[in-house]
Amino acid sequence: MKNAKRMFLLSAVVVVALVLGLAKFASPAKSAAGGSAILVYCAAGIKAPVQELATQFEQDYGVRVHLQFGGSGTLLSNLQVSQQGDLYLSADVSYQEIARAKGLVRELVPLAFQKPVIAVHKGNPRQIRGLADLARSDVRVALGNPEAASIGKQTQKLLTASGHWAAVAENVTQNGVFKPTVPEVANDISLASVDAGIIWDATARQYDDIELIQVPELDLARKEIMIGVLTQCTQPTHALRFARYLNSTVGNAVFAAHHYETVAGDRWEWEPQMTFFSGTVNRRGIDRAVLDFAEREGVSMNVIYNGCGLLTGQMRTIRASEQATGFPDAYMACDRYYLDVVADWFKDDSNISENRIVIAVPKGNPAKIATLGDLAKPGVRVALGQPQQCTIGVLTRKLLEEQGLLDAITANVVTETASSALLVPAIATGHADAAIAYETDTLAEVGKIDSVVIESQLARAVQPFSISRSSVYQHLSERLRAAIVAHRDDLEAAGFVLQPGPEK
Repeated sequence: MKNAKRMFLLSAVVVVALVLGLAKFASPAKSAAGGSAILVYCAAGIKAPVQELATQFEQDYGVRVHLQFGGSGTLLSNLQVSQQGDLYLSADVSYQEIARAKGLVRELVPLAFQKPVIAVHKGNPRQIRGLADLARSDVRVALGNPEAASIGKQTQKLLTASGHWAAVAENVTQNGVFKPTVPEVANDISLASVDAGIIWDATARQYDDIELIQVPELDLARKEIMIGVLTQCTQPTHALRFARYLNSTVGNAVFAAHHYETVAGDRWEWEPQMTFFSGTVNRRGIDRAVLDFAEREGVSMNVIYNGCGLLTGQMRTIRASEQATGFPDAYMACDRYYLDVVADWFKDDSNISENRIVIAVPKGNPAKIATLGDLAKPGVRVALGQPQQCTIGVLTRKLLEEQGLLDAITANVVTETASSALLVPAIATGHADAAIAYETDTLAEVGKIDSVVIESQLARAVQPFSISRSSVYQHLSERLRAAIVAHRDDLEAAGFVLQPGPEK
C-alpha cells in the first residue's frame, strides 16, 4: 500500500497543477449578446450532453456559455481559487453538499442520475465478473483518482465498504493507472490500454467498444447530477436560465440521448409565467422573497393574496371549468386546514412557519379583556373572520367551540371579515372592541393595538407550502419554497416563527 500512497501523492500534485492551470483561464469571455459569457465548471464525464445543450442555448438566445471541464474535485478546488464563475456542475451531489457547506453555491438544480459500473473492452477478454477480479495480477485496471474525480471518490468509498479497496488499489498501483477524470478511464478501456475500470454507467454506454458489468456493491451509489449557482455569480438570471434549460424537458431529451437517467424536468421557457396563491396573512413575511425570486430567476409571477377560503374556492372553480391556465403552481396556506381541503391537488408540502392567534384590543385595553370568555360580556363589540372565506374564521370557530363559547360570543359579533387583514383595522378605527386575529397582523398597528394571549393549543396557525401536482414548473416551485425560507429575517420580523426543517 506504500506504492498506492505514493501514487495518490503524485496524483495530488497533478491536481494542484491542474487547479493553477485552470485558474489562469478562469476569466470569462464576452457574450455575443452583451456582457460576460456564463462560466460553467463542468464535470468532464458530463461533457457530451452539456456541450450540446450549451451550443444550442447560445444559438437560440445569443448567450455564450464558457465550459471548463475537469474532475468534480479538481473543479471545486479551482472555483475556490479563482473566485470567478457562475455555475458548478458536479458528477454527484456530494460535491454540491461540500460546496454549499462552504457557502460556495446557492440554488441547486437537479439534472440526471448515474451509477458506477465495471467497464471492460468489448468481448470481455479477461472474463471479468466482479470486484474481486479487479485485484487479479493479470488484470490491468484504471480507476478515477479519489482526490480529483467523483467516480474515484465513489469507487474508493464503495470498495472500502465491500472490503475490496486495499487489494484493488494495490493492483492499480502496480499494474494499472489512476486517472483524474472518468473520460480518461473510459478512453483507456476503449483503447484496450487496460483491461477494466470503474466508470459511470452513462459514460460506458457512450462507447461502442465498451461493455458494462453491473454488480450489487456498485449499485448502491446511484448518484444525482446537479448544477449549482455559485454565490460569486455576477449574472444569476442568465446562469439560472441555463440551469433551467439543462433541467427542462429540452435538456431531458439530450441527456437521455446520451444514456443518462433523467429527472422529470420543467417546461422550458425563457421567461416562465408562474402562478402563486398565498393566504393574505403571509404577505408581510414573504412578499419581498417572492419579488426577489422573480427578479433573480427571470420569471413573471402572478401572485394572488387572499383569504384561503376564497383561494380554495377559486381553485375549485378553475378545476370545474377545466381551464388550461390559472391554477396555482404553488400554494402557501394560512394554516394546514386550508391545504388539507385541497390536498389531492398538491404534493410535497412542508410547514414553513407558525403564527399565534391572539385577542386584538385597542391600546390600553379599555374593555379589560383578559380571556376569551370576556368577549361574551354585554356590550363588547367583537370582530371575527368569516369561516367560509378565511382561515382565521375557521380556526376561531374551532377555538370557540373547544371552549364552549361559540354561541355566547356570536351574539356580540358586529362584523365578520372575508380576510384576516381586515380584523385589526376594525379595532384601530374603533368599529369593534376586540377581534380574534393573527399576532402578525397586530404588528402593523402596534401603536394603536394591544394583544391578549389566548391560552389554548388551538390558538396557533401553521403555514404550509405545497406544489401543484399539475404544475409544469415543479423544480422552479421548489426553488420558490427555498427562497421564502432563505428570507427568514422577513418572516421573523413579521412575527412568524420559522418551523424546523422546511428547507429542501
